[in-house]
Amino acid sequence: MKKCDKFVVNAIGRKVPTEVNGQEMVPFKGLRQHRPTGRKYAPPIPTCIDYPDDGNKVVSSLAEALKKCGLKDGMTISTHHHLRDGDLVSNTIFDIAHEMGVKDLVWLPSASFPCNDPLIKYLEDGTINRIEGSMNGPLGKFTTKGGMTGCAVLRSHGGRVQAIQDGEVHIDIAVVAAPVADPFGNANALSGKSACGILGYSLADYMYADKVIIVTDNLIPFPCMPMQVQGNYVDYVVVVDQIGIPEKIVSGTTQVTRSPDRLLLAEWTAQFCDEAGLLRDGCSMQSGAGGTSLAVGIYMEQILKSRGEKARFAFGGSTKYMVQMLENGSLDYILDAQAFDLEAVRSARENPNHIDLSVLQAYNYHSKGNYTSMTDIMILGATEIDVNFNGNVVTHSDGLLLHGIGGWQNCLHAKTVIIPIPLFRDRIPVLVDEVTTVCGPGEMIDVIVTERGIAINPKRTDLIEKMKNSKLPIKTIQELKAEAEAICGKPERPKFTDEAVAVIKWVDGTIIDTVWKLAE
Repeated sequence: MKKCDKFVVNAIGRKVPTEVNGQEMVPFKGLRQHRPTGRKYAPPIPTCIDYPDDGNKVVSSLAEALKKCGLKDGMTISTHHHLRDGDLVSNTIFDIAHEMGVKDLVWLPSASFPCNDPLIKYLEDGTINRIEGSMNGPLGKFTTKGGMTGCAVLRSHGGRVQAIQDGEVHIDIAVVAAPVADPFGNANALSGKSACGILGYSLADYMYADKVIIVTDNLIPFPCMPMQVQGNYVDYVVVVDQIGIPEKIVSGTTQVTRSPDRLLLAEWTAQFCDEAGLLRDGCSMQSGAGGTSLAVGIYMEQILKSRGEKARFAFGGSTKYMVQMLENGSLDYILDAQAFDLEAVRSARENPNHIDLSVLQAYNYHSKGNYTSMTDIMILGATEIDVNFNGNVVTHSDGLLLHGIGGWQNCLHAKTVIIPIPLFRDRIPVLVDEVTTVCGPGEMIDVIVTERGIAINPKRTDLIEKMKNSKLPIKTIQELKAEAEAICGKPERPKFTDEAVAVIKWVDGTIIDTVWKLAE
């Protein structure tokens, strides 16, 4: 069976398959053009007859739990990424599967990290057929060079839960690493040596999977409160010595940039938001956890405080800087699906205005509304932006898969999307004629902020009008691209074969682009 077959050109002009891994797919039709049909997927009906009357679901090991769940060839196994690069559970699942001789598994992580690079050997020997989730570093390189047996499928955080909810992805076994749990399976992430604050990415997994395993290193007596995971969805509980390495659970990206160029980007971004009337009392925002984005948030808070104003809510992932805004009165609420550092974990545990939510609530396009569309200011990054404002976040200029989509696509639905990026990285322009991989349509990206000027999408005539007398350097995107090429030259585009190694899903489940195998 071919990885991909029957290629067509979609509504954004990209060649995409209509069949992936033997499953029929829908090409991207344009914004707001695809309407789902049918009903939400539902897992099999369980019965209390099959579970202990005393509520104790603890089994001796993860291997026993996987065997009791009926692990076999071709199953889909899901995991979450709240433990980040400190995750000690995901790899162990496939170590066990390999020992059992199980083949052709599909791994559905909410994200992967460098700690998952050892899984390459299981992709090579057939234990894992493919990954439907993010890939970076060696995993991304392995995939882009055609090493994966199946075709990778990359979805946004919201696209992932949409696919689970709709039944596009059927999870046979969900394994949820939980920093604290009780024998019944109730669990949360608020305490214990592996505390990560929130388990918002696991909700869809444990609600829709056929079987659910909780793995914890902190078993407490019933009831474990609050219940971020409800035990009546859980089949088995496993106790291990350690689920995560604490110092690696905390993200390494949550430090404010010290680069003068990046600080200038942040200052201009905040100033733009102020002059354009976006930054006002009661506004809402998401600024991300990267160094530049964190600096943007700090500058925006300073502007609000200078006028005695505050924001109504901010989206997480949460950081200590967002927590500071909440605790000093510059922010009413944090709406959060993941905590990026220990201060965010503490806040999630202690502050009632730090709201734990799931991606099903906030980012799922196949639902009755999204939180992101109500957000005033969205600060995002990108690896490439082209002259039509199309954005790329998954491949690098060399064509290699760099990282996953995360919540990036979902966040494009905010009222104003601003991308502060350097004009070039490593002497390679970031603004190009055509992005290597389209992850988001240009009509959804409003403003590009670089260290040499700011480009406003021509469709945002309202912003252009508001900024016509600004002292900020407002330029066209073509002018900025020309400046980058005058400094760096025009780089050669990577060369690809005609073999598809991954597809990029849009938030509605359609295919927006294809990642091609790199030519030798």
